[in-house]
Amino acid sequence: MRLYVEEDTKTMKIVELIIARLKEKSTWAGLGTIIAALGLKIDPEQFSAISVAVIGLIGVYEVFRKEK
Repeated sequence: MRLYVEEDTKTMKIVELIIARLKEKSTWAGLGTIIAALGLKIDPEQFSAISVAVIGLIGVYEVFRKEK
C-alpha cells in the first residue's frame, strides 16, 4: 500500500510541474515555435482560442484538485 501512495505523490508532482509550465507564456511561445517548425499553420486567432481553452481546463483542474 505504501508504494501506491509514493507513486501517487510522484504522479501529482509531475502533474503540478506540467500545470505550472503551462501557465507560463514562454511555454506557449515555445509550443507555437515548435508547431511552426513542424510546418503546421494555425491562425493567431485559433491559437489564441486553443490556449484560452487549455488555460480554462487548467483552472477547472485547480478548482477541483485536493490540497496537500
